Amino acid sequence: MSAAGAMERPVGGFSFDLCRRNEVLETRGMKLPKAYKTGTTIAGVVFKDGVVLGADTRATGDTTVVDKNCEKIHYIAANIYCCGAGTAADTQMTTDLLSSQLELHRLATGRTPRVVSALTMLKQMLFKYQGHVSAALVLGGVDPTGPSLYTVYPHGSTDRLPYVTMGSGSLAAMAVFESGYKDDMEEEEAMQLDASAIKGGIFNDLGSGSNVDIC
Repeated sequence: MSAAGAMERPVGGFSFDLCRRNEVLETRGMKLPKAYKTGTTIAGVVFKDGVVLGADTRATGDTTVVDKNCEKIHYIAANIYCCGAGTAADTQMTTDLLSSQLELHRLATGRTPRVVSALTMLKQMLFKYQGHVSAALVLGGVDPTGPSLYTVYPHGSTDRLPYVTMGSGSLAAMAVFESGYKDDMEEEEAMQLDASAIKGGIFNDLGSGSNVDIC
């Protein structure tokens, strides 16, 4: 890069430089790569003393089942776990990075990390990449403020609710929660409700399937 080019101010807005190139390639018979569809059902629910997280175990690449036993519930800290939907590699690396940052934070402060600290780190990182990191997350944990449950969208926006669902099977799972949720549930009730919500996603969404993981 020349010194003159380095001093030029970047031009804002979208760039369509490759559109003409792609049109020429298509006229020559070359097929352009297309985005793959992903499928998942993840869910979480707050009960009297904590949080229950659940996920299916099917990983898909468009219409192909790539893995029947994919672990979608990720360890963040001893008191915090996270479910991931979207691109498997993005969710894995995002949660691994968050886990290491929280461990360094715990060692530096000598305190158990709070769920809102994990939430802030996640939303700042995802917002920085403007949605290009395909990670839709359900973050749950227990700290001195009590149980907390959040959804984190790929662009960095968040919600805090008593029960949440994400992924392609989220509508079916949400229907189960809306019909069966009640305040101050016992742990066993919450686990059964969460498992039923994941099964609802599995039975009504082709992108979800295999087994049910509960944490």
